Amino acid sequence: MRLLSRVAERLYWMARYLERAEGTARLLRSYTHLIMDIPEGSQPGWETLVETLNAESGFAEHYRAANETNVLKFIMADQDNAGSIARSIQAARENVRTTRDVVPAEVWEHVNELYLYAQEHADKSVGRLNRYAFLDEVIARCQLINGLLSSTLCRDHSYRFIKVGHLLERADMTTRVLDAGIGALMNEERNPSTADPLIWASVLNSLSALETYRRTVGPLVEGPEVVDFIFRDASLPRSLKFCLNGIREELAPLRNHKTALNIINRSRRSLSRFDPHSAGRRDMHRFIDRFQGNMLALGAEINSAWFLTDQA
Repeated sequence: MRLLSRVAERLYWMARYLERAEGTARLLRSYTHLIMDIPEGSQPGWETLVETLNAESGFAEHYRAANETNVLKFIMADQDNAGSIARSIQAARENVRTTRDVVPAEVWEHVNELYLYAQEHADKSVGRLNRYAFLDEVIARCQLINGLLSSTLCRDHSYRFIKVGHLLERADMTTRVLDAGIGALMNEERNPSTADPLIWASVLNSLSALETYRRTVGPLVEGPEVVDFIFRDASLPRSLKFCLNGIREELAPLRNHKTALNIINRSRRSLSRFDPHSAGRRDMHRFIDRFQGNMLALGAEINSAWFLTDQA
């Protein structure tokens, strides 16, 4: 099957924006739980979320204080923030609207309903009273849409680029969730060691991986084991290794894939060599920065190889 590059690009970005909205909702839900569970005086700051999403400059343009209300409004509902949940859903809707002849009609209907829901409720859900219901609804609707795509689309180029976008965004968001946990841990004064298990459990919860971790690794939630599990468990759908393997599988049959596969293979090698048991928190933070750089390079290569010409 031949797929025009502009259609492939829109499907790819539809998947990325849906995964971004879901991943951000998961992060906010888990972080709110964490703040409420950690003993008073040892909670991490809300600015950690802004830093995790690399949105410091955009936040500073519109808000003076990084308090709970401002941070949550910026990340959930702010239309001036290109990475907010509301804007991500809007962007996903626009990409589906322009490719409606390629995806099932139900996909458009559910994405449009999600957009209307976010437009109506995002601003009203910044406070804790309605926050969980909004975040849960966004997560559930994104999962419904992804399940519909997975269960109805033929395994052709349309599905291939949707899956690549989905996994690439997921890998990026997994590193950001980890970085949020590490950022919270790096302030020893506010986060004594007694809070560490709560923070690592929060990281696993945000990836829906806590129960799987306990079945696979054990009941003790400890930093190095959590990082190793999220980095390298090939059977965990949100692990970095799972995402890289899935992207590699989808790109391998395409033409012009050499550079993209080289980036993926380089990332897989660095992942296999990294030892979280001997690495400190700053080492983990630097490794995540390098890995995110590789994901940016991979995204740029995908754009260059398949979206700048009418070939896929």
